[in-house]
Amino acid sequence: MSKLKKQFFFILLITLSSQQIVFAQENPEDIALAEDKTENNFYEGLKQRAIENYDKAIVAIEKCINSDTTNPVFYHELGKNYLDLKQYPQAEQAFQKAVDLNPKERWYWNGLYDVYYQSKDYQKSIPVVIKLIEFDPNMKEDLISLYMYTNQREKALELLMEMEKEMVLSKTMEFYKLKIQESNEYAKPEKNDLEKAIEKNPKEEQNYIELMMLYSNSNQEEKAFEVAKKLAKEIPNSDWALVSIFKFYLLDNKGKEASDALLTVLRNDKVDMKIKQRMLNEFLLFVVKTNTFEPELMQAVDYVSSDTTINSPLEIGKFYFNKQLYDKAIVYLEKGLKKDPEDFNTVVLLIKSYENIQNFESLAKLTEDYIDLFPTQANLYYYAGLSNNKLSNYKKAKGYLDTGLEFLVEDVDLEMQFYIQLVEVFKNLGDKKKEEFYLLKIKELDKKRK
Repeated sequence: MSKLKKQFFFILLITLSSQQIVFAQENPEDIALAEDKTENNFYEGLKQRAIENYDKAIVAIEKCINSDTTNPVFYHELGKNYLDLKQYPQAEQAFQKAVDLNPKERWYWNGLYDVYYQSKDYQKSIPVVIKLIEFDPNMKEDLISLYMYTNQREKALELLMEMEKEMVLSKTMEFYKLKIQESNEYAKPEKNDLEKAIEKNPKEEQNYIELMMLYSNSNQEEKAFEVAKKLAKEIPNSDWALVSIFKFYLLDNKGKEASDALLTVLRNDKVDMKIKQRMLNEFLLFVVKTNTFEPELMQAVDYVSSDTTINSPLEIGKFYFNKQLYDKAIVYLEKGLKKDPEDFNTVVLLIKSYENIQNFESLAKLTEDYIDLFPTQANLYYYAGLSNNKLSNYKKAKGYLDTGLEFLVEDVDLEMQFYIQLVEVFKNLGDKKKEEFYLLKIKELDKKRK
C-alpha cells in the first residue's frame, strides 16, 4: 500500500472515531496482516462509495466488521451506504449499532435522524433530535418542525416561547408561532390589551415585545419602532430594546447608530449568541447594500468568533464569494479557515477566490499546505500545478500534476485541465515530445466528450 494511501486511511479513521482497531491475535505478524487487510477493505469501501458503487462498498465494509465487531466507525460507514440505497431498515440497524457502541458521537445520531427523516417516520425522529440538541442547540428548530408535522402544537408553542426569550426567531419559526396562535386555543392578546398592560405595568418587558411583534407582523414598522423606544426609555438595560432599535436604525439607513447598537449588544454577555448572529447577518446585508461600515463589520465578526455553533467569518466569506466580491471574501474565508483548519469546503472556496483575483503565490501556498492533510484530493494537485506554472516553477508544477493524475477518478473535465497544464509545463521545459504527447491526449479526450 502506498504511503499516501496509508496516510489517507489513518486521517479518515482518526477523524471518524477516537477508537483504534484492536485485534486479538497474539502473534505480531498475524496482527500486522489483519490490520493491513482491514485497512485495505476500509479504503476500498470509501473508494467504492465515492464513485457510488454502494453495493460493493457494503461488501468491503462488512469485511471490516467481520474483523472487528466493536468499531462504530464501520457501522456508521455501513449505514451511510444503506441510506444512499434507500434501504432504510438496514441503515437504521447499522446506525443504531454505531450509537450503541459510542453514544457520545453526534454523527452516529445524525445518521439515525437522516434515516427517519428521509423515510418520513417523524415520530421516531423526535427522541433522536432531542438527543441531538445536546450537541447542537440549533436543532431545536428541527424539533419544532417535527412537533408541527406530528400535530403536537402545544409542545411546539412551549418550545417556541422558550426560544423567543433567548433569540430572535427565524422566519420559519415565526410562521409556526403565528399559525399556532391563530387558532382560538392560542389566541394572542389584542393591541388594546397590550397597551393597557404596558400602561399598568411599564416595567414588564414581555408586553412591549408582544406589541412590537404585533405591529411588525402587520407591517406597521413605525409603530413598532415607537414601542421599542418606549421600552428603551422604561427599561434602558433591556437587551430587547437594543435589538429592536437596531433593526429600525437599519430600516432608516442610520448606519452609525445601527453599528453602535450592534457592538453594544455583542459586548453584552447576557445576550444569547443566536440573537447576536441574527443581528450580525442583518448588518452584513446593510454593509453590502451601502458599501460602508466594513471596519465595524470586521469588528463585529471578531466579537462572535468565540461562538462554537457557527463559523461566522466563513458564512460571511461565503456571502461575499456568492456576490463575486472575491477580495472581501478572502479576508473572511481566511479567518474562517483559521477557526476550522480542516474544513475542506472552505479550502475550495479560498482556492477559487485566489484564482479569480490571480493571487497565485497564495494559491500555491494554500494547496501545497493542504495536500498533506487531504492527500487524495486531485483538485489540490491541479491547483498546485496551475499556480506553480503561473509562478514559472515548472518542475515543481510537473511533480504535483503527475501525482494528482494518480488520484483522478472519472472526472473528464478535470483530467482535461491537468493535460492543459502539463502541455504548459513541457512547453516551458523545452520537451517537445512530451508537449505533443499531452496535446494528443487533449484531442483524444475532447473526442470522447463529444
